[in-house]
Amino acid sequence: MQILFVDESGTPPPQGKQEAMPYFVLGGIVIPEDIWTKLAADLKRLKEHFNIDGEIKWRCFAPPREGQKTHSLSHLSVVQKEELRLNLYETIVRYKSIRLICVITNVKLAYQLDYIKTADDLYWYSYKQLTERFQYYLQDLERTVGQKINGIIVCDHRAPKDDKRLRELHHLLLTTSKSNISTYQNLIEGLFIAPSHLSVGIQFADMVAGAVFRWIDANDKRFFDKIKGAFRHSSKGMIEGYGLVKFPKGKW
Repeated sequence: MQILFVDESGTPPPQGKQEAMPYFVLGGIVIPEDIWTKLAADLKRLKEHFNIDGEIKWRCFAPPREGQKTHSLSHLSVVQKEELRLNLYETIVRYKSIRLICVITNVKLAYQLDYIKTADDLYWYSYKQLTERFQYYLQDLERTVGQKINGIIVCDHRAPKDDKRLRELHHLLLTTSKSNISTYQNLIEGLFIAPSHLSVGIQFADMVAGAVFRWIDANDKRFFDKIKGAFRHSSKGMIEGYGLVKFPKGKW
């Protein structure tokens, strides 16, 4: 069993607000079931070492601002935060069977497509790109090992209405037979939605999404380069279109 944990960096803006949020990233980390317990133990040790009580989120690594509410990393110095962040990325790449899949959405270009009208559409079609690559990855594994490989998807929770809509759209992906929708024969059950503070995988997915967003939004590849080797790739080592997907397609 392969489990895809998904979290986002950035918020899909409504039409007309794309200048404020030009990019949106869905970050995914694929964790084999037998590796999950090891990853959970690693995260537990890191939290104990840095005396962290609560979840680890990408936004908590930002420099503190005056009047900002305290969070789980507030007690750490800048140096300690950097050490923690690097340890988290080293943990991801330590396990060779972990794979990363991310979708980078160019909001302005996406809204130029006829079928993208709302922020929901942005999220949905980004999610579709992500799940398709996960299905392809499961098919690749199946051909390699010679037996059926199943997968499930776990997403961070959003607003109740958003969660309900995403569950319904996920169900449509798995059950609709159309030429523009992949056949998800390796995915089982519906979509699982969990609060990030209760999910090991989603906390790591958030760190992956943050690293990719930092690269595409601020042209800072320091963190992306730490995990680049873990992205799903082609037989020739290409990650674009395999583990790193641009939506819409194009040279941007």
